[in-house]
Amino acid sequence: MNEQPTHFYQLDPNTILDALESIDVIAEAALLPLNSYENRVYQFRDRDNTKFVVKFYRPSRWSDQQILEEHHFSEQMVDAEIPVVPPMKINQSTLHHFNDFRFSVFENHGGRHPDLDNEKTLTWLGRFIARIHNVGEIENFKTRWTITPKSYAIDSYQFLTEHEFIPRELKESMDSVCRPLIDECVKRFDRFSDITQLRIHGDCHPSNVMWTDDGPHFVDLDDSRTGPAVQDLWMLITGDDDEKINQRNAILDGYEEFREFDDRELQLIEPLRAMRMMHYMGWLANRWDDPSFKHNFPWFNTTRYWEEQLLNLKEQLGTLQNEVTPGNWL
Repeated sequence: MNEQPTHFYQLDPNTILDALESIDVIAEAALLPLNSYENRVYQFRDRDNTKFVVKFYRPSRWSDQQILEEHHFSEQMVDAEIPVVPPMKINQSTLHHFNDFRFSVFENHGGRHPDLDNEKTLTWLGRFIARIHNVGEIENFKTRWTITPKSYAIDSYQFLTEHEFIPRELKESMDSVCRPLIDECVKRFDRFSDITQLRIHGDCHPSNVMWTDDGPHFVDLDDSRTGPAVQDLWMLITGDDDEKINQRNAILDGYEEFREFDDRELQLIEPLRAMRMMHYMGWLANRWDDPSFKHNFPWFNTTRYWEEQLLNLKEQLGTLQNEVTPGNWL
């Protein structure tokens, strides 16, 4: 972990243009950086004034084979007439190399964030995600990672402790919360180890869904992994307790029009929430050598940040330990 080749920080416009030209793509307008921290993503126009997006992949995160598995998954969705934005095939390939960089080019598809207060929108999203999962179960990922307590929580916390990110005065308190929290996640996943694992989007929060008058589409499958179906549903649920129940029902109504949902998966929501919290802390720590992270996340690794995380994790531990009806999305 934490392999951050310095040249990735210094990816400059001339290198980007040279990389595009190497695959016979000519950018005629200025490069517009898009909001992406993990990779480097830019919008550009060609000679016909058509907009495209080029994504340069962070080194050492995914192997070429893992990236191509993601591309294959998106192409299968296109074949199933699911509205996603796959990488373009240029010179018989979707993944290109220039010097030490790896990149892909996409058609530009804009949109707005979905209105999650609208039950019809949630039902539409539920149908859409179910169709993605129907494609996801056709075959398995061979090299991409699986969402587990180890990969998301245990490894993340181990990285934080080994690299001494947690302030010394908070370390004992953090251990007293995170270790039992991890244990609770492991117990819950062990209890439901027979729940179906399949290829999923993996990071299905509202910012990764673009909405137009024609409905939703996903523009980024970079975090696609193997995991339970509910991972692609729970992050779309927001609001107070009553609103969450209505939103849950709306999204599952749409989902079950195309695919049966295993209700036992609701009992994985709070463990998944806890694992995501720890994974996010580990992700920030793992990228802290990248100057762009220090610029965009100046609050990370301050004492106040760790104090807030300690309180949030303690609350999540209480939720897991005191769940009367596990997975009710409350």
